[in-house]
Amino acid sequence: MGRPQAFDTDAVVRSARNVFWRLGYESTSVPDLEAATGLNRSSIYHAFGSKRGLFDTSVESYLTEVVRPRLEPLTGEKISPRALVDYLVALRSALAERSALASHGCMLINTAGARIGQDEAVREAIAGYQRELRAAFLRGLQAAHPELDDETADRGSRIIAALVITALALTRADFDAAMENVNTAIELAAGANTGGSVRG
Repeated sequence: MGRPQAFDTDAVVRSARNVFWRLGYESTSVPDLEAATGLNRSSIYHAFGSKRGLFDTSVESYLTEVVRPRLEPLTGEKISPRALVDYLVALRSALAERSALASHGCMLINTAGARIGQDEAVREAIAGYQRELRAAFLRGLQAAHPELDDETADRGSRIIAALVITALALTRADFDAAMENVNTAIELAAGANTGGSVRG
C-alpha cells in the first residue's frame, strides 16, 4: 500500500486554480504550482497526472465553485422575476469592487483566447459554459417577462449572454467598457431601453 494522501485535494485545486486564473495555462509553470499548492512536482503529478490534469480539475472547480453558485437562483425549480437582474447587479458589484473577476476576468473566457483553447476537450468545456449561461439567462428572462414568445426570449438571452461574456473579456483591458456592457445587460433584463431588441 502507498502512503495515505497528506493534503487537502480541494484546497490544492483552489490554490492551483487561482494561479491558472491569474496567469493562464501556458504562462503557469510547475514551480508556480509548487509554490501555490505547497506540493512538489512528484506529488502534483502523482495526484493529477500532469500539469494539464491539474488544469482540467481546476476548470471543473471553477465551474462548480465560482460559476454555478452565482447561477443557482436562475437554475432552480422556482425562479424569481428579479433573479436575472439580481445576478447582473451582483456581477456589476463584483467588478466595481475589483474582485477576482475584475482583476483576472473569467478563467474560461481567458482560456478561449489562449493556445490551449484550441484543444477539443477545452473547447467543449468553454462551449458548455456558454450554454449554461444562456440557458440560465433564458429562464431568468422568461420569469421576468412571461409575455415574451420563445423566439424573442431566446434572442434576448443570447444578447445578454454576449454582453456578459464581452464584459468579462474586457474587464482587465477596458474596465469602463466592461461596466457599460453590464449596465446595458441590466437594462435589457429589466425591460428598459430595449429598443425592441428583447421585446421584438
